[in-house]
Amino acid sequence: MTTGTVIAGRYRLREAIGSGGMGQVWLAADDMLGRDVAVKEVTVPGEGQFATVRQSLREARSAASLNHPNVVQIHDILHTDRPWIVMEYVPSRSLYDVVVRDGPLDPRDAARVGLGMLAGLRAAHAAGIIHRDVKPQNVLVGHDGRVVLTDFGLAVRQREGGPGRAEALIGSPQYIAPERVRDGDSTPATDMWSLGATLYAAVEGRAPYQRETTAATLLALAGGPPDPMRRAGPLAPILLRLLERDPARRADAGEVERWLRPIAEGVQQRAGRSPDEVALARLTRIQLAVATFVLAATATVAVLLAAGWS
Repeated sequence: MTTGTVIAGRYRLREAIGSGGMGQVWLAADDMLGRDVAVKEVTVPGEGQFATVRQSLREARSAASLNHPNVVQIHDILHTDRPWIVMEYVPSRSLYDVVVRDGPLDPRDAARVGLGMLAGLRAAHAAGIIHRDVKPQNVLVGHDGRVVLTDFGLAVRQREGGPGRAEALIGSPQYIAPERVRDGDSTPATDMWSLGATLYAAVEGRAPYQRETTAATLLALAGGPPDPMRRAGPLAPILLRLLERDPARRADAGEVERWLRPIAEGVQQRAGRSPDEVALARLTRIQLAVATFVLAATATVAVLLAAGWS
C-alpha cells in the first residue's frame, strides 16, 4: 500500500509510522469521523496466511475486550484483500525508540513508565488475558506522558489453557519468562517477568539476558542470574524480584506498585528496604512527630497552669 490509499472507502493512509513481523502500521485519516487513527496492515505471506490472520484476529479481539487508558483501543477490524486493524492513534514513541535515541531512562522516569505498564497489565489480567509479548517495542510513551500497552497478537485467554511449547517460544527471547521457555506456561506471572525485563532494559539500555544470538540468550536465561545492574539504583531490588525464576516467588502487581510509586513520586527509598518497611518507617516518623507535639503541648499547658496558680 502507498500514501493516499483509501481503505474500505473511509481510512486514508497518510504515512507509515511503524512496522513489525505481522505488518505495517499507518497513520490514517478517518474521513467519516474526521479523526486520526492508526491502521495496522496485516501481511499474509503465502504459507503463513492462516496463522497470520488468526493471530491478527486474536490481537483485535483481545485488545477490543479491554477499555483502559493504558491499553491501546481497537476501533474496527476490516477485511479487503488482507486484514486491517483500526486503532486509536497515540502520538508517541515506543519505549524502545526512546531508549535507543535518547539513552536509558533514569529510575524515576522508568518507574512512571512501569506504573503505566502495570495498570495496563492489571486490566488485561482481570479480564483473563495474558499479553505474552511485553517488551519495549510494544510500550508506547505518549508525547503527553501517557503509557500505552499495545500489540496483543500473542495474547491468550487464561481459560484457553497454555499454548504448545513451540508457540511459547514466539516473541523476543530476551523478554520471555523462563517458565515459558521451559514448560510453555503462560500466566500473569510470566507477564510480570517480562515487565521486569522491560524496565531493566529501560534503565540499563539492554535486556537482562541479552546476548549476540538467540541461542546464547536462551542459554543465559536457562541458568544464570541477570546481568549486573549499574544504573537501576532504587529500582534494582524490585527488578530482581520480578526476574525471580520461580513464578511463585516472583513479585506480584501489588508489590510492584508499592515499590514503584514512591520512586515515581520522588520519594527516596534506601536500597534493600521493602515497600512495607518504607511505609512502616514513614508511619513511625509520623507517630514520633505526633508524640513530640503532644509532649510539647502538655509541657506548655503545665507552664501556663503553674503561672496561673502562682
